[in-house]
Amino acid sequence: MSWLPDDDEDETELDESDFRARPNPKANRPRTKRRPAHADAQIARVLGVDRGRYAVLVGEDTPEEHTVVATRARELRKQPIVTGDRVRVVGDTSGAEGTLARMVGIEPRTTLLRRSADDTDQVERVIVANADQMLVVVAAADPEPRARLVDRYLIAALDAGVRPLLVVTKTDLADPAEFLAHFEGLDLEVFTSALDEMPVERIGAALIGHSTVFVGHSGVGKSTLVNQLVPSALRATGHVNEVTGRGRHTSSSTVSLRYRGEGGSGWVIDTPGVRSFGLGHVDPANVLRAFTELAEAAEDCPRGCTHLPDAPDCAIIEAVAEGRLGPSAPARLDSLQRLLATFAQR
Repeated sequence: MSWLPDDDEDETELDESDFRARPNPKANRPRTKRRPAHADAQIARVLGVDRGRYAVLVGEDTPEEHTVVATRARELRKQPIVTGDRVRVVGDTSGAEGTLARMVGIEPRTTLLRRSADDTDQVERVIVANADQMLVVVAAADPEPRARLVDRYLIAALDAGVRPLLVVTKTDLADPAEFLAHFEGLDLEVFTSALDEMPVERIGAALIGHSTVFVGHSGVGKSTLVNQLVPSALRATGHVNEVTGRGRHTSSSTVSLRYRGEGGSGWVIDTPGVRSFGLGHVDPANVLRAFTELAEAAEDCPRGCTHLPDAPDCAIIEAVAEGRLGPSAPARLDSLQRLLATFAQR
């Protein structure tokens, strides 16, 4: 109930005709979380990155195919964009000198190849996206081949759903038979290469229609092989230190290169050489998949079997001890157990 009388004539009527709204200092309209749909965006393949600028391929496999330099939109600043990604680009996509397009979205990835600094590191490093093959390059000598490093490559490939291939270089320096025996029983296509006999055509045939990431220890001849397959690549090559036996890092960035062969084309993704390949991001349940013949024997293991040396009634250990899995099985089992022991200690 009001204490003012109904006929109060002293009530002042406010005049708001001179009111002025304060302008938005950042824009002419209030900010919104809604982002443009970018219906006119074009799909492009990321070929490489250099200091925040991305080389992307627009109009792939069309007469208008060309390379564009692009940067990422603000909304993508927390998302990793890697070689092999397919992105949506807007802006100036002419590719003319001095122009800069903008990446506004990432298409769903089919595969994602990752590694960690070591087996206890849960922070993953994304290597490449959308590859469907991994070509592991290892030397028969100079530097000496490391079977367990190759095991790690295979595990990472299978964990990512990528088909592994193997190339052994420098077979003119040493016979790789003993090394290759370590991988008996694996579904693994193997190529051998010598200084005067590099199977470029055979390897190239396996690349057609695929996106293949090349990985390998420094100094194994990976960049030399890439230059043979893609002459325009001009990837730097180095040598192996005679004292340490280690190769020098010559490829410092990951790049996608077009391979063109008689039967079609494919993509070669060259990566910097690495001396370690952590599997901290891999699900331990997927480790056994890299050891095909051991995985088959594991089907008879009791539930929850660790497959480690002290595992009771392990069917793998029994099969290896009885010689049912071949002469290379003990070394394969040892490699498997070393990896599983690492995961068990995380």
